[in-house]
Amino acid sequence: MRGGALRHRITLENPGAAVPDGDGGFTQTPWQPLFPSPVWASIAPASARDLERVGAGTERVGAGTVLSSATHIVTMRYHSGVTTKTRITFHGRTFNVTGVANPDERNIETIALAMEVVP
Repeated sequence: MRGGALRHRITLENPGAAVPDGDGGFTQTPWQPLFPSPVWASIAPASARDLERVGAGTERVGAGTVLSSATHIVTMRYHSGVTTKTRITFHGRTFNVTGVANPDERNIETIALAMEVVP
């Protein structure tokens, strides 16, 4: 991964802790930024070929067939806190992470499949 390709400054957040509401349910606390955040990343529209190549967060159904719900691929330096509960914000846009890959388990880069939230 070349540093120059990481040209988008993104914010990473995970949901806050669930707090009892006193009526037997729970209330979600506000989103909490991950550390470190913000980070530099690459955000690219996801094509079917890209999703098949990455393979993170997808279900392989048959030869050459991949089911996934991702509109973008976000690549960043390795970040252990990124999960499928993470949300990414970039210039007023919000993306929910639907899959996460750590290529070759080398802890060098994190590739997140993300679905853009359209207001």
